[in-house]
Amino acid sequence: MTIRAILVDDEKLAIQGLELRLANHPDVEIVDTCMNGREAIRSIKTNKPDLVFLDIQMPGFDGFSVVSGLMEVEPPLFVFVTAYSDHAIRAFEAQATDYLMKPVEEARLADTLDRVRQRLAEKKGVEEAGRLMEALTEHAPDAAEEMADSEGPAANRFEKLINIKDRGQIFRVDVDTIERIDAAGDYMCIYTGDNTLILRETMKDLERRLDPRRFQRIHRSTIVNLDLVKQVKPHTNGECFLVLDSGAQVKVSRSYRDVVARFVH
Repeated sequence: MTIRAILVDDEKLAIQGLELRLANHPDVEIVDTCMNGREAIRSIKTNKPDLVFLDIQMPGFDGFSVVSGLMEVEPPLFVFVTAYSDHAIRAFEAQATDYLMKPVEEARLADTLDRVRQRLAEKKGVEEAGRLMEALTEHAPDAAEEMADSEGPAANRFEKLINIKDRGQIFRVDVDTIERIDAAGDYMCIYTGDNTLILRETMKDLERRLDPRRFQRIHRSTIVNLDLVKQVKPHTNGECFLVLDSGAQVKVSRSYRDVVARFVH
């Protein structure tokens, strides 16, 4: 799969340096380079790239203004490139795929491109599944309905990594490591076994981002990762406790017991 990329920076030497490093990655095709934000918006709308390496500080339209100027079109993946580390939190809040410091290190760039390849592969998988379902719906509606019933939600549309801003830092959390989530109003306590992070998001919104085949609500304010449940302990009044890998015990209320029983044996 070829990754079509646009490079945006008001410093010509910075673009040339990134071009030189990207030459070591034959699956990356540079389709355009831009010296300012307005050029970038026009080029992105015209060329529809997969990926944009975007400088943050530019005269006129800065990098964040470029992202805002593309709200009406399907955006590409963005990797912010800058000499200033104090923009990192805002970059991840803008849903950047990654954040690179100048001068860009080759090893760090390679890690970023691996992440980009993964994101694009997931996106392609979802798109192909959607096209197949559309074709089946048109030509074989019974088969389409049967497939939808048997497969459930497509796993590829759920988050693999969640960016959590906590204590002035950005933590990139692999969802596989999340053991349980407790709600406290509009804040979520994310437990990863050896760490606890606070995420400002509602339980309902967070549930939409997680695969329900693995993450299930067992209480009005608690979600658990069913893959990390190692024991079920019966309790009184039809309730039970789940013992997690870390040793933590969480109560399953009667309202949710039947839901969990379908997944935990």
